Amino acid sequence: MAPPLPPRSTAPSPGAFRCHRWLLGAGVLLLGAFPAFGAASRPNVLVILADDLGWRDLRCTGSPWHDTPHLDRLAREGTRFTQAYAAAPICSAARVALLTGRSPARLGFEFVTKPASARPPAGLPLRVPPYPLDLPLSEVTLAEVLAPAGYATGYFGKWHVSAHHGGYLGWSPTHGPRQQGFAEGDAELGLHPYAYPGRPGVREETLPVGQYGEDELTTKAIAFLRARRDRPFFLMLGHYFVHDPIHSRAAWLVRKYAARLPAGADPRRAEYAAMVETLDHLVGRLLAALNELGLADNTLVVFTSDNGGHPAYSANGPLRGSKWNLHEGGIRVPWIVRWPGRVPAGSVSDVPFVGTDLLPTVAGATGAPPPAGVTLDGRNLWPVWRGEPAATELLTRPLLWHFPYYHPETGFAAARATIGVSDFAVSQTRPHAALRLGDWKLLHSFEDARDELYHLGRDPGEQTDLATREPARTRELRRRLDAALEEAGARRPTRADP
Repeated sequence: MAPPLPPRSTAPSPGAFRCHRWLLGAGVLLLGAFPAFGAASRPNVLVILADDLGWRDLRCTGSPWHDTPHLDRLAREGTRFTQAYAAAPICSAARVALLTGRSPARLGFEFVTKPASARPPAGLPLRVPPYPLDLPLSEVTLAEVLAPAGYATGYFGKWHVSAHHGGYLGWSPTHGPRQQGFAEGDAELGLHPYAYPGRPGVREETLPVGQYGEDELTTKAIAFLRARRDRPFFLMLGHYFVHDPIHSRAAWLVRKYAARLPAGADPRRAEYAAMVETLDHLVGRLLAALNELGLADNTLVVFTSDNGGHPAYSANGPLRGSKWNLHEGGIRVPWIVRWPGRVPAGSVSDVPFVGTDLLPTVAGATGAPPPAGVTLDGRNLWPVWRGEPAATELLTRPLLWHFPYYHPETGFAAARATIGVSDFAVSQTRPHAALRLGDWKLLHSFEDARDELYHLGRDPGEQTDLATREPARTRELRRRLDAALEEAGARRPTRADP
């Protein structure tokens, strides 16, 4: 049986807090007053991004199988957010939102990067928008916000918001991290199976008991920390774990998890669990380096995932759905924040927020000016991260998602027609959009104009569609959804030719 959702956090009365707000409109951003940071007191910023890690894949978020001691400790030393969302249910789209503070709908970047020759599944009712390719250089990234404020900037690992160069996930020489504000970095594949083709024979090398393997990606990220101890830094580490292909050379780990899984479970889930624990080990190495270098006390650490877990391996329940769709299992992600003395330790918060909030929130935490003349979809949540109750405006703002595509790209007809809960099956995802407003969430299908309505407070697994029981509310949320898509200039699917 899946563990219950974490309890709601308690908060002081509304009159007991201050709120620093970001007011957005027509590209104009008005900042409230933020604390002034001198050069010596500005925090370092470390963002660790896992790939395809599900909301419930960590022990501290409810997994009954996976051992994740380092991330569990990070959660104990900081704040864990139970209703944090990716801005998209798929990799590239979620990443551009984290980097820019702008929604995939506004950017026209709602899918993974694809060449112009890529074609969607054939024979389906809707013609989908062209696939995105490169994040435009005109878009301002978080690195381009922090570098002018004196931060050393580094990006290591998976980028995946521009055309592949020299092989899958190779950085583009014209639209890679170095062209988007990151002064240093490396696309090193490290321990991940992505590296196997370039290292013949390594797949068959079994690691000794107790060893996870040497990960050059983590080693290079730590080298960046060692070289940047004399000035504030912004380091973004894009892990390839736990994305498929699913494989672990740590056979001792695979055996451990095979013994834990329920009878009849797909054996690949033991390999997946070994990858989850390996990810945790690598994060532990990085956090240990912060301690060793005396940097931990003045480093704002953010750990999250780019989207929900893969349906074949990750148990996203009690949430419905998975990576690729806009049910909660596809967009809700683990999110942990730590900054000793500034972010409350051992705290759990249920304030909902989305990946677009990262840029304005880090700007608020560091005192760096946000990009001028840019319409941001994200809001500054730094007061919430440091433990203040959320303003009503934040709790009641609409959160928007837009996925105007079909998935899977191949084998669509063979995929399961319905989207379930931890059924370990790839389902058909059809073009749709979603809006959350308070505890209410509306999903809209573009094929048949059908709306679904759920109350997430009472039904986080989205099992009871209330659209017919709440027609007025359904119409209002649909109106809000349509208005949000219109304001963002969202690209919509159209009817295919007969």
